[in-house]
Amino acid sequence: MAQENMFQGEMDPEIAALLGTTAADNSTPIPDFASIFSDEAEDDESLAAGENDVAEEKFPEITKRFESIPTDAFNDPNYYKIALSGEGDIGKRVNTILQKYLNTKDPKDRGVYRQQFITVYWDFLLGVAHKAAGKIPDPKKFLLRYGMMHPAFLDADNRAFFSKLVVDNELSQPIYYLDEWFKAVGSGIIKNSATDEVRIAKSNTQMHLQQLLEKAIGKLDSTKMLLRTRDNDRIILEKSLLDRIKLIAEHYPIDGLPEVGSCYTEAQKKIFSDVQELLKNLIKADHDMEGFLRDMKEAEVDVKTLREKVEEAGGAVTIDVKAVDTECETVKQMVKLTIGRQGNHFPLLMNEYYHCTPNDVAFRENVIEKLAWLESIDAEAFKRPYRKMMNRIVPYIVLVPCYGDYGICWEPFDRHNRATSRGRIAIPMYPKNLTIALLSAVGDLRWQMAKEKASYYWMEEGLTGEYYQWFTKMKLKGDVKETFIQDYILWVTKESDAVQKLDKEVRTIFWIRMPFSQAVKDKLKDRSLAYNNLYRGDATRAARGF
Repeated sequence: MAQENMFQGEMDPEIAALLGTTAADNSTPIPDFASIFSDEAEDDESLAAGENDVAEEKFPEITKRFESIPTDAFNDPNYYKIALSGEGDIGKRVNTILQKYLNTKDPKDRGVYRQQFITVYWDFLLGVAHKAAGKIPDPKKFLLRYGMMHPAFLDADNRAFFSKLVVDNELSQPIYYLDEWFKAVGSGIIKNSATDEVRIAKSNTQMHLQQLLEKAIGKLDSTKMLLRTRDNDRIILEKSLLDRIKLIAEHYPIDGLPEVGSCYTEAQKKIFSDVQELLKNLIKADHDMEGFLRDMKEAEVDVKTLREKVEEAGGAVTIDVKAVDTECETVKQMVKLTIGRQGNHFPLLMNEYYHCTPNDVAFRENVIEKLAWLESIDAEAFKRPYRKMMNRIVPYIVLVPCYGDYGICWEPFDRHNRATSRGRIAIPMYPKNLTIALLSAVGDLRWQMAKEKASYYWMEEGLTGEYYQWFTKMKLKGDVKETFIQDYILWVTKESDAVQKLDKEVRTIFWIRMPFSQAVKDKLKDRSLAYNNLYRGDATRAARGF
């Protein structure tokens, strides 16, 4: 409970103390592996960039899916050399093992070299990740982003497709390619995803100030969100009040005395009590907004002061190598979870393994379109209650270059800010079905969020409690969360279209605990008696105040 209210009341003690108050053709050769390395060190420029964290009501419409001018990086004959150079002995080792893997004919030897490459690749990738927080050449960027070590590993059509993908995050959504994610974490813009936070030495004043600044920005964002939500509530109340006043002011002329209006009817007199209640709610809403406004102004002062102190301490935060190390290990675990034990763990983008259609590749614009579709069905997928209000908080979404089939939720929220922080989910870039990959991640997020909300009583209360009790009653085997995720996928893909695939009890639990959008409910009520009964039940629950 204390965590949920961390933005209420007193200022954070640490902050208070500090403030004092075109594609290549199919003839592109496999790279010449000999003598490609040099001792030249790559530039390691630090670059801290901010992110647009303004709360929005929905995902933006995609008007640009591809670049009008494709990148020519994949036509560069030195692409492979640039991708591997500057990484020292580990880069040379990657080159040697990859050469053996590609050239051997014996299936057993190929399997051995394949496993050796997978192991050494992650050590190599760590060095590239360190450089991602600065300005890196395109081959290293696309190696991190797509797993593309050499364009010749793809055919001409696939190279052309990847060359047209939009490079920059022009829509300012919290959706990150791997190179962008390492840059954000290394620069201190986003905290590590690891369970245990990276400890910062007390002498590192700059990083300490940055953490305090993040807390102050979090408080500012939360107050803005609360103001926006309360203002919307006030608008609805005012409209309702005006509608009732209009009804009260309607009078029919009295018979025989047309210039005099009739007395209030019994129905109009009943409206008076409604008006009184609306006025009370309007006063409360205004009082809340005054408090939120004061909090926002105080937070703005804190943010401004802390930003000045960060600049005085040395400007942009230097790259935190330990944070990148920790995050790289976390991403490795994310990749393993999205692939599973029996999946394909080879880390490079190659024709041999790449079989996605363009619609199933998890590039940023595709993911945004899928998320918008999901919200049109599951309107509360990314909503979280805070101070008795529902706030839309889209999680950080990391697009990991691998051949996994299922997305995962790594964290439902920051444990130090349960109220307004973003969760974290990982989506494999090359799944068999992008819709399934995305829904499995959101289903995982849904489960973990409900479980954290119920805390010690997760097997008894709320969404997880009701589902767990059904699961045990049916004597089902296996992981209850995995079963829930599969049912969530059916809920969104089948039940939303009136195809009944779920158990009746599960359908009722989901209808109440994870309701469809009103548009979907209105469509379903006439499609089946089962949905019509659930639809009519909404009115009963609303009348009882549930």
